[in-house]
Formats: sequence, C-alpha cells, structure tokens
Amino acid sequence: MVIGIDLGGMSAKAALLNGERLEGKSRVVTSAENTAEETAIALAHLAMETAEKAGKRMENVQAIGIGAPGVVDSAHGNIVQWSNFHWKDVPLGALVEKYTGKKTFILNDANAAALGEAKYGAAKQFSDSVLVTLGTGVGGGVVIGGKLFEGYRSAGTEIGHMVIRQDGEQCTCGRKGCFERYASASALIRLTREEMAGDRNSAMWKYAPSPEKADGRTVFLALREGDAAAKRVLDAYIASLGEGVANLVNIFRPQAVIFGGGISAEGETLLAPLREYVYPRIYVSETYAPLELKCAELGNDAGLFGAAAYAFERL
Repeated sequence: MVIGIDLGGMSAKAALLNGERLEGKSRVVTSAENTAEETAIALAHLAMETAEKAGKRMENVQAIGIGAPGVVDSAHGNIVQWSNFHWKDVPLGALVEKYTGKKTFILNDANAAALGEAKYGAAKQFSDSVLVTLGTGVGGGVVIGGKLFEGYRSAGTEIGHMVIRQDGEQCTCGRKGCFERYASASALIRLTREEMAGDRNSAMWKYAPSPEKADGRTVFLALREGDAAAKRVLDAYIASLGEGVANLVNIFRPQAVIFGGGISAEGETLLAPLREYVYPRIYVSETYAPLELKCAELGNDAGLFGAAAYAFERL
C-alpha cells in the first residue's frame, strides 16, 4: 500500500492506493504563507489521516508519492523552483520522510497525472501514451514502455512550450508562438471573445451576455445550434491544437494521446474534428501505427493515482 498526495497552491489532497482503488481520501489547506517545513508537517499529518480514514495502520504503508507543481528534481526529491510558493531548492521528500518515517518520492504534478491515466485511466491498455492537459496553459506528460519519461534531471516534457508559430504570440516563458498560447483553454476563450466582438448575431451571445463573460463552454453550446461563428472558433482552435498534437505524435509515436482539462468534457465534439486534422499530418500513417485520441477518465484523481504509482515503482 502506498499513499499518493496531490499538492496544490490552495490545498493538498491524498488517498491510499490499495490495489487499483483509492481509499481514505483526505484534504488539507496549503498556503504560500507557510514555510516549507510547515507544509511538510501538514502533508505528513495528511498522510496519517488518510491511512486512518482508509482503516489501515500507518506502519503498513510502504511509501508516499507527491505530485507537486513547478520544477521538480525527482531523483533527489527536491522542489527546484515553485514560483507560487516562492520555493527554491526545497528538499520536500526528505522533510516529509522526516515526519512520517516513510520513503517519500516527488514528481511534477503533470507527470503524475500522465502516469495516473497511463496506469489506471484512459491509457491503461497502452504501453506508450501522451497526456495533454488543456487548462490555463498546456501541460502534460509522456509514458514510454510503461515508464514515465521525465528527461534529464526531470526537466523534460514541457509540451506547452513547444513553438508552433515562429514569432507568434508572446508567451510567459519568454518565447513567442508557444503551443499553450494557441491550444490552452485560455486560448479558446480568447478566440471566442474575439469572434463574439466581431459578430453580434452569433448564438454565442445567448450563452454569454458579453464577450468578457464567455468561458470554455460557450463555443460548444453555440456549436450545437449550428452557429457559424462558433464553427469558425472551433476550426481555428482545432488547427492550433492539431499542429501541436501532430508534432508530439511524430516525436514520440505513442499509441494514444489523452486529453485532460475542462475542455475534454466535450468528448467527441472535440475529438472528431481533431482526428480529421491530425491523422493526415502524422509522418507514418495511422493505419500502420494506430493512434487513438481519447479523453482522460480519472479527472481530479489522476494525480493521486500517478503519485502513488510513482512511489510504488520507485520502491
């Protein structure tokens, strides 16, 4: 039995992985006001509470895995940098281990989600998969041969910062034209607002009283009514998302690309046009090396599954 923890900027949640089940789900508030050691103590108490809620003895827990934001040196259990908490070179694994007595492993939270979907979710029947999360930015992770690929010093698979348009829109990372500037949920909302501003007759106005009120669902709601403006938005978005996905497929050639984030709830409305765009653009034909595009299945539990699985594999 291992415990997985998903560490976030406002809370951390935990669960005990027993076989293929998550048990004893618990949560604790986190804050940038707390020191790293205070956070580690809170996570240690969270792990103990989780074991208790699951009806297990803490001494029978073999290890703890933590999916954490920011740059993570997973080989040494360190948070290299997490800007939200102003952390730099924090030995979080050693700190949690100090207060629990359990071997503790740390990995990036997006990688944890990718591993979770690969082992227990939408990609569990595949050995090679890529997770693409569509949120404020674009994140994700890569699993090759059933193992998480992290790159040198765990610094790889920052897929959102692959450039798809040279000299394109400015990205927060300092480069221009990054994938996440065009394929994130934020990018879709931006396209929606621009199209609404230019077409007052669009059905999108029925679902958002002003462009500023539009969200990630607005375009899909209008699309169901056959709205032409919504179709233009989705076509533009799919073209950008598809370019990045085709690049990832050509580099890693996974058996499946899994999509997470709120937009993935649209299912085939998103995936069907994406397949039409991606399949003709991949280097080796889809008939030779079949590729599936699927939506994630684990939701907010993906990171818990992945963090626990990572700890189990590292034991």
